[in-house]
Amino acid sequence: MKNKVVIIGCGRLGASIASYAASQSLNVIVVDSNPAAFERLEEPFSGFTVAGDATDQVLLEKEAYIQTAEAAIVTTGNDNVNLYLAHLLSRIYEVPEIVVRFDDPKYQELIKDLKGVNAVYPFQLSFEKILSYKEAKEDAK
Repeated sequence: MKNKVVIIGCGRLGASIASYAASQSLNVIVVDSNPAAFERLEEPFSGFTVAGDATDQVLLEKEAYIQTAEAAIVTTGNDNVNLYLAHLLSRIYEVPEIVVRFDDPKYQELIKDLKGVNAVYPFQLSFEKILSYKEAKEDAK
């Protein structure tokens, strides 16, 4: 399977990314521990879904085929799980491109030496966007 991306976490963010990636003709596998989460995927979703614990290496290998993923996106609601998965995906499976969402920007220090891992911090992005509005308003005066 070429152009494969594995998305772990099917909340609003993960489901939106998965739906978009599938619409761009990427081969998408979405993993979530809650099968009901897959209802968030837009219809028609052309990817695959795997219900189970993404920290289970057997599940990642046998059902999500993580060894052949070109990219992985981790969007669970638990920073500790996301940190563990970032290490696992980078060090064990050597996924070339990994994007991980963290609520707490302090996690940056814990992933700085991981190859291929990029982090996104919604709090920080929101904070910066709000400040840019304030600065733009002041510049317009």
